[in-house]
Amino acid sequence: MTTALITGASSGIGAVYARRLAARGYDLVLVARAASRLKALAEELRDAHGVTIEVIAADLVVDLELEPVLQRLRSNPQIDILVNNAGTGLIGDFAAADPAKMTNLLRLNVVATTMLASAAIIGMVERGNGAIINVASALAFQPEYLRGIYAATKSYVMTLTQSLAAEVTSKGVYVQAVLPGATRTEIFERSGGDISKVANLMEVEDLVDAALVGFDRKELITIPPLPDLATWEAFEQARGVLASGCFNSQPAARYRIGQRDLRRDS
Repeated sequence: MTTALITGASSGIGAVYARRLAARGYDLVLVARAASRLKALAEELRDAHGVTIEVIAADLVVDLELEPVLQRLRSNPQIDILVNNAGTGLIGDFAAADPAKMTNLLRLNVVATTMLASAAIIGMVERGNGAIINVASALAFQPEYLRGIYAATKSYVMTLTQSLAAEVTSKGVYVQAVLPGATRTEIFERSGGDISKVANLMEVEDLVDAALVGFDRKELITIPPLPDLATWEAFEQARGVLASGCFNSQPAARYRIGQRDLRRDS
């Protein structure tokens, strides 16, 4: 029996992942802060699909509450799929941001996401199978469209996924980053935003269904709202060309000219 652990499972993207994976017959471990919501969802899915469901109520920005989740990922029965979905946002300029709120965002979007993947991947590599789904954002490659650090945290999630894939794909572990665009979830209100002012919202069910198509196809990067896959492929090709020029032993000519002028002046 396949078991999936889903963070941020009490609502939005995480709850839909829970419903879809339970419908596939997966046992679940549901993690979120909202214990009452988790219990209600667990009862719904047990009744509907007859699957085994564990509930862990935890605030992942608190070390003492994160630790039991990490232990569950390391323990038996094994976790076959980690859906690293829990995250938060922060609206506003970087210069005016509350340091405490930025710290919490970094702890959840970056630190918790990293530590959960780390805890899960050890057993997956040992067994030679498993999957990690990291929920990032399309803002990962367009940070200028949103002020503050949220886009930077999602860029981290995307590049972490790419780095992990380079390390563990050959060892039987599949890693996917899902990059939603604007999606109808509670993150806007929780971040101090107004969802009524957001255009072209995707419904959560549509997002997750598309993401699971990408999962079944073993995509590394899944961008549900992107119409033309060739756009992403061209972006990746350009990135490869850029990377190929970054490992020379001497500065590029445009900078060497400046160095000669500096030495002559000195």
